[in-house]
Amino acid sequence: MRMRNGKCGMRSVTSTLALRFRIPHSAFRIGLLASLSACSSPTPTPCEPAAQCRIVTIPRGATFDAAVDSLVAHGIVTHPTTFHWYARLHGLPGSLKSGTYGFHADEGWSELVDALKRGRGALLRWTVPEGLTLREIADLAQSQLGVPHDSLLAAASNPTLLRQLGVAGLAGTAEGYLYPTTYTVRVRVGPGELVRLMTDQFQAHWQEEWQPRLDSLRMTRHQLVTLASIIQAEVRYAPDREYVSAVYHNRLRKGMKLEADPTVIYAYGRRLTRVWEKNLRIRSPYNTYLVPGLPPGPISQPDSASLAAALYPARTPFLFFVAQPDGKHIFSVTYREHLAAIQAVHRMQRAARAQRPPGR
Repeated sequence: MRMRNGKCGMRSVTSTLALRFRIPHSAFRIGLLASLSACSSPTPTPCEPAAQCRIVTIPRGATFDAAVDSLVAHGIVTHPTTFHWYARLHGLPGSLKSGTYGFHADEGWSELVDALKRGRGALLRWTVPEGLTLREIADLAQSQLGVPHDSLLAAASNPTLLRQLGVAGLAGTAEGYLYPTTYTVRVRVGPGELVRLMTDQFQAHWQEEWQPRLDSLRMTRHQLVTLASIIQAEVRYAPDREYVSAVYHNRLRKGMKLEADPTVIYAYGRRLTRVWEKNLRIRSPYNTYLVPGLPPGPISQPDSASLAAALYPARTPFLFFVAQPDGKHIFSVTYREHLAAIQAVHRMQRAARAQRPPGR
């Protein structure tokens, strides 16, 4: 059981017990240390979620008392007298390290002392969901990590980084290569470091055995990541990935336009609640309703499942699909079948609206 700011039963009056009852100092020290240690947890953990982390900076040369005052001011320590005893018994005054730290308001005292003695700094867990665009990741990094939006965009456009990814001259940013997963990052991580963490994760998830398959498809890795990013943005029902991939591969093989709604949304630079007919006319190299073939680059960050689906499409002659209200797709071989599927989806939508309570 961890001590959380006095919740383990130790109160500030313990600091006077040794004198009041004339207990030998060494015996009191041993007893107090045992009591406090029994309430603590020895294993430091990253501060998560990032939005609930309280950031404290201990300047170089700061005294022990000043450090405790800072913890109190940030609401991390609410019983300073007792914490003084605990920290002194665990040797913090002589081992205090400067740095930037992140703690929860109810952080265990052993974790506080361990972090401040080791100078390990703060660690945050930060999650990048699948399918976000680079700009959406920049928004997320700014709101949760304090990384300036424009700084992250600039870091993702670094020419050296793009050369290392093998996309120099093919793309202006690392869009598609910022792998979606949960990261453990330092508090106040820099934009360059953050982008590097994400692209390194992409490289780690790229499997060497995929290259022969890529060669057999006569595609570059950049083309595959681009296709995978469209699949990622299109599919809500995971088992449909390979079939959506098959439709795109079949259309590319036949010289048909992809006509993928997510590429239209990407061309607008913002999320659209619905893609209307007028939206399909936007002039952009990313609009696959107007431009044949793949767009110039990825439109989102695909995960391993979408990359694998792009590599290994289902063996099927499907050329069309339409999404149902539940996110699953109806696949068709002919345009006539596709029109019938669209009508079926419209009936589902009307039925769903009819079942809604009035006023909703």
